[in-house]
Amino acid sequence: MSIISKYFQNFFSLKQEIAIDLGTANTIIICNDEIVVNEPSVVALDRHTDMMTAVGGKAKLMYEKTNDKIRVIRPLRDGVIADFNACEQMMRGLIKMLHGGKRLFSPSLRMVIGVPSGSTEVELRAVRDSAEHAGGRDIFLLYEPMAAAIGVGIDVNAPEGNMIVDIGGGTTEIAVLSLGGLVSNNSIKMAGDDFTADIQEYMSRQHNVRVSERMAERIKIAVGAALTDLPPEMAPEDYVVDGPNRITAMPMKVPVCYQEIAHCLEKSIARIEQAVINALESTPPELYADIVKNGIWLTGGGALLRGIDKRLTAKINIPFHVAKDPLLCVARGTGIALKNVENFTFLMR
Repeated sequence: MSIISKYFQNFFSLKQEIAIDLGTANTIIICNDEIVVNEPSVVALDRHTDMMTAVGGKAKLMYEKTNDKIRVIRPLRDGVIADFNACEQMMRGLIKMLHGGKRLFSPSLRMVIGVPSGSTEVELRAVRDSAEHAGGRDIFLLYEPMAAAIGVGIDVNAPEGNMIVDIGGGTTEIAVLSLGGLVSNNSIKMAGDDFTADIQEYMSRQHNVRVSERMAERIKIAVGAALTDLPPEMAPEDYVVDGPNRITAMPMKVPVCYQEIAHCLEKSIARIEQAVINALESTPPELYADIVKNGIWLTGGGALLRGIDKRLTAKINIPFHVAKDPLLCVARGTGIALKNVENFTFLMR
């Protein structure tokens, strides 16, 4: 086989379709039913040339540790693109990972991208533009609650009501679905990033210790909880926090228990509870009956907060279920939608 023949064979064997969960905290890319990229939504840029120096996990290692030559950016805030150029470069860098760092020259790369259900037309246009500049040619957008429902395994085209609460990094998406559409949806800017900020503020106020955003994230993962009285088998061990005293700058070691974190997250979780109640109030009675029978599904990273399903069940008196692999539900849903572009009429072009 000639060199030219091999080139064209390799060219046309490149993966032509990808599904992207473009999240505030993490970006996940699915290709051929497999998760091929699962990286933090972070990009490092040279301050002078504005060129990308690192993306994903490598860039996150630099977060809050940079010098005056590099700036590290989270391009998405509150579920939408906050820095268009950084988002475009991040998407390019992550897509390159599909082929070992080689640029993707596909002339007809199809993408399905999950977006918050509360996105404005301007925000949707920004996602499309970023995807086009990153190499996409045939681009479909899918609302995240619909993607999460598909990822959970719900038949979204059935004449039956289902409810999804997707607690992501920047937004919490609350939606009632039936017959392949959103009957009602509510997107609130209260999610994982706000939990992290609550922990930072609490540690400063209660323990006089300054903690970074990354440290607050580690505290949330280690001892984050929505209830102050978890069963013994669910209760995590105390987490020891190292940091400088807020006043004296002397080093401190502060043990933190899950009860403290549950207390400091109280107001933020209460806002999510109220948003769910508001969504149920506007749900038609027949669909409401289906939801009571089927229960409500929790997806997204916030669903991993210990005891959140029990707290919401006790508050609202409807069973809440934490999805299997809640962090991956939206990504898996976009992957399934990618294979059913012709059948899923709710995809947006």
